Order: sequence, then C-alpha cells, then structure tokens
Amino acid sequence: MAQYSRIEVASVMKETGMVPLFYNPDIELGKKVLKACYDGGARLMEFTARGDFAFEVFSELNKYAIKELPGMIMGVGSITDAGAASMFMQMGANFIVTPSLREDIAIACNRRKVLWSPGCGSLTEINRAEELGCEIIKLFPGSTYGPGFVSAIKGPQPWTSVMPTGGVSTEEANLKGWFNAGVTCVGMGSKLISKEIIASKDYAKLEKDVKATLALIKSIRK
Repeated sequence: MAQYSRIEVASVMKETGMVPLFYNPDIELGKKVLKACYDGGARLMEFTARGDFAFEVFSELNKYAIKELPGMIMGVGSITDAGAASMFMQMGANFIVTPSLREDIAIACNRRKVLWSPGCGSLTEINRAEELGCEIIKLFPGSTYGPGFVSAIKGPQPWTSVMPTGGVSTEEANLKGWFNAGVTCVGMGSKLISKEIIASKDYAKLEKDVKATLALIKSIRK
C-alpha cells in the first residue's frame, strides 16, 4: 500500500521541483544512491523499472526508504500496463509514471488514489489525461518538445501541471528555460545520476549535486 496519497505526492513534487530517476539491478548500490539523493534534500525518487526482476529491487529499496529515510517518497516509472502498475502498488509504490497515456493504468491508480503521471505529447492527450483525473502531466520526451511547448499550452490551460522528463539537465540555463515556461517540476535521470558517478561510486558528489540542483531550482522560482 502507498504511504502517501496522490495529493501529498503532487504537493511534494511542486514544493521540491525535482524528481530524480534511477535504475540499477544492484540493490545495495541502489540504497546508496537513494541515501545520497535523500541527504542532498530530494524527497522523491522514480525507480525506472526497466530490467528483469526490477520488482524485487524496487521492493527492497522501498522497504529501505520506509525504514531508514523518513519522508522519502518512492514511485515507479516506465510502467506500460495496468498489471505492472498494480503489482508495484502492492509493493508500496506511491506514484506511477508511464511513457504514454494509458487509460487502464489511470483506472488502476485512481482506484487506490495513487498519483499517476502519463507521458503526453499533445494538447489532446493532456486534456484526456486531465479528464481521467491526472494531477501532473509528464511531458515526454522533453527534449523533443522543449520549454516553448509548455509556454504554449499554459496559455489556454494555466491549470495544467507539467513535469518534463528527458532533455532536463542541471545547468542553470536549462532549468531556467523550463521553470520560466511554467513547469511544476522536472524529472532528471542520467544528467543528475550519471554513469560516471555510478561507476566511481562517488555518492558524496551525487549528494552535493542534488543539493546544488535543488537550491538552483529554488532560486529560479523566487
């Protein structure tokens, strides 16, 4: 069962402005990454379930977060059907992120009042997602659409909350572009939790980078 309601998760997304994305089959490595992000101030983590037996890894990481990292909200991404969404919700996923708009996933998540964020790429898809109760839209792939797309849709639909994923980096100019366009938060994967950091196991650098990125986002949104 989820520890946090969809409204609580949406509030933390808006408050912190960033959702780190991460996947690795190594559970112990995952715990260290999770703790570094937590110590850096992140309070959300999207576990991108893309590998074999990913559910086993997520289960252990979520148990670790619940026991050792109070206030850390674990969710799961790269979910493509309601069956997978239901399985991860049974393991305590607090939010579900999808690469595309899937109404079966919306129904499964709404039934349990778990936040779901579908990948959308058109105003029609965004409207349909909101009709299905979506709180925060995932703009994916963000690099394809860019901040200009967000500005355009916020004109006629100022109520729409957007989280771009893909094409978001820790650079000030990049983050300014997105937040000045009106995004609610950003999803950030390899640009934050890089292959180099994982290879070198430099968790201190990861903590520092997370802290600096969150501070930058806060200063941009003032």
